[in-house]
Amino acid sequence: MNEAARHLRHELLNQVNHILGYAELLLEEAEEAQEQGPLVQGLGTIRAAGKEVMAAVTRILDPGAAQAYDPEELEAALGDPLGQVTRLAGELGPVGGAEATPVLDKIAGAARRALELLAAGATAARPPVTERLPAPRSASEAGIGPDAGRSGRGLVLVVDDDAANRDVLARRLGRLGYAVREAENGREALDVMAAEPVDLVLLDLNMPELDGYGVLERQHADPALRDIPAIMISASADIDSVVRCIEMGAEDHLGKPFDPVLLEARVGACLEKKRLRDQERELLATVSRQAEALAEWNETLEARVAEQVEELENLARLRRFLSPQLADMIAKGDDNVLRTHRRDIAVLFVDLSGFTAFSEVSEPEDVMAVLSEFHEDVGQLIDQFEATVGFFAGDGLMVFWNDPLPCPDPAERAVRMAVAMRERVAERTRAWRKRGHDLGFAIGVSLGYATLGEIGFEGRFDYGVIGSVVNLAARLCDHADRGQILISQRVRLAVEDVAELEELGLVSLKGFHNPLPAFAVTGLREPG
Repeated sequence: MNEAARHLRHELLNQVNHILGYAELLLEEAEEAQEQGPLVQGLGTIRAAGKEVMAAVTRILDPGAAQAYDPEELEAALGDPLGQVTRLAGELGPVGGAEATPVLDKIAGAARRALELLAAGATAARPPVTERLPAPRSASEAGIGPDAGRSGRGLVLVVDDDAANRDVLARRLGRLGYAVREAENGREALDVMAAEPVDLVLLDLNMPELDGYGVLERQHADPALRDIPAIMISASADIDSVVRCIEMGAEDHLGKPFDPVLLEARVGACLEKKRLRDQERELLATVSRQAEALAEWNETLEARVAEQVEELENLARLRRFLSPQLADMIAKGDDNVLRTHRRDIAVLFVDLSGFTAFSEVSEPEDVMAVLSEFHEDVGQLIDQFEATVGFFAGDGLMVFWNDPLPCPDPAERAVRMAVAMRERVAERTRAWRKRGHDLGFAIGVSLGYATLGEIGFEGRFDYGVIGSVVNLAARLCDHADRGQILISQRVRLAVEDVAELEELGLVSLKGFHNPLPAFAVTGLREPG
């Protein structure tokens, strides 16, 4: 593809970006207002026509094509959908009202400019400069939604010589809650970055005065600007341009027209990485200042620094005590799991019987050794059976299933883990008896609804489980003899096909007014 065709492709995709960007914004506003009728239908048709134009431009003006494109084929593919966009945008003006009409005019203008580009053909001359829209300096000044002035999510600098491109991006970012600054060329962008606390730059590649490559080069050379992440947004989709941008320090590359969902995801990811890097720099700066101060005191302070570093490492290791399932979901940004909710869960309590007497007469080192061996055994099984840890209580612990990750067979998993735990801990108890430790082992399992979610206070939160199903499992564990696994009536109904059970009749449990049926698990049935 020659340079004229590349330029035509770039300019056509710019206009498609205007059409799709404005149409998507108007559609979202209409959906939020729960509007229906001709406006929504017409915007949907405009969006579909815009995507048809984008697909045709991408196919016919392929940067990797060895042969020249056919202008007649391009005009035939783009003429009708662009004409449809122009017509519909004009017809929808009276329907959309005072707020939508200026945006519909921009859509119609973009379609007309694309038709003018088609008529001009693949010439090397640059088409007439796009109309310059007022360039607001922030999302709030642009009037983008009720939350436009909110800047808690970060300050984004939009750099593009096309005013409509800047306007579309500013509106989109404003709806997402970002503060926005705009620059129409690379030199202006560098001035804004030097003067304001910019968190992210959305950078066009082809611009007058100083292009995107030049901005990346200046950023890399300036320590004050080097750490501001940049995402390239350009109609230049050839792999060489993308690779060059990444090699020069760009975080990512998005083609025009951009996908709103992809834009939101990549902007969020870049800002999160920047926040983490900023925190890391702050922490390193703090540690460095502390180290310099400590070095001035005396030689013994070197040991204190080592102690502080070890404490930081220990704090990091404590994160392993958080349930892996819960930690993974929170790390992915799913905070909904922390909200109070109801769930049908299976609960397992396990306890070392005789532990209190053992700990009263044993050395602390022996007690910790026993606990370490016990936790090592049950910890491996917790991972194997994908249980969520409720809490550790020294010689006992509680785990549960079907929250935060759902599973189809919570009761069966609980019983299978209980049997595996009994077999493994039985080996331990024999070894403990040889060392003079008289310890037993008991388990209680129940199934029922519980309330789960975040509990605690500022600075110390936990993931709590509340409900009679928890109390029932704990009391069954208390009632169980050494080596015994007691389950409730609901668990029995769920596992009677996979487990050998012994009916114990009604048992009286502390905290429950009436006796309840209990069953002992004697083993697992052979498959088949």
